[in-house]
Amino acid sequence: MKVDILNTDKKYNVIYCDPAWQFNNKKTGGSMNSSAQDQYRVTSLEDMKALPVGDLAAEDCALIMWWVNSMPLEAIDLCKAWGFKLQNMNGFVWRKLTVKGLPFFGMGFTTRAGSESCIIAYRGKQSNLVKHRGVRAVIEARVGKHSEKPQEFRDAIKRIYGYDVPMIELFSRKQVKGWDYWGDQC
Repeated sequence: MKVDILNTDKKYNVIYCDPAWQFNNKKTGGSMNSSAQDQYRVTSLEDMKALPVGDLAAEDCALIMWWVNSMPLEAIDLCKAWGFKLQNMNGFVWRKLTVKGLPFFGMGFTTRAGSESCIIAYRGKQSNLVKHRGVRAVIEARVGKHSEKPQEFRDAIKRIYGYDVPMIELFSRKQVKGWDYWGDQC
């Protein structure tokens, strides 16, 4: 169900998000038009901090947030601004594969990125949330559209926290069964 996060009283035990990070470099990739702002609307760190994400959190809540390797301090600041305490910078690691199943050769200024990571942060008691402790942090999955995250991560989150707890995906790019969502691409 689509949720207006600026006008809701709903509370969630899991908040999953892939923030629309704003970068300094505007033109990237071989075509020079593969930057984030060429694909979707990006948001400044200050504007993201001002979002009422903390108001969506239940007393015990997990935040699973994708972050970019060039902005670790900004990612930590965003977690804190939303009222969460960082538990793991690499709670999930996506080892990217091409559509043919080969290791992905991404962009980068020093080394070429072949992975992305998710922060796991908590508010309240983690022990009240985690139902299954057998999920691996590293998941191999094929790339999709620009910045699209694989379904395998949503499935892993449900295994960890349960299938019947309130969950929302922020900055969502598509509607997914079993998840409330908010995002301008849906």
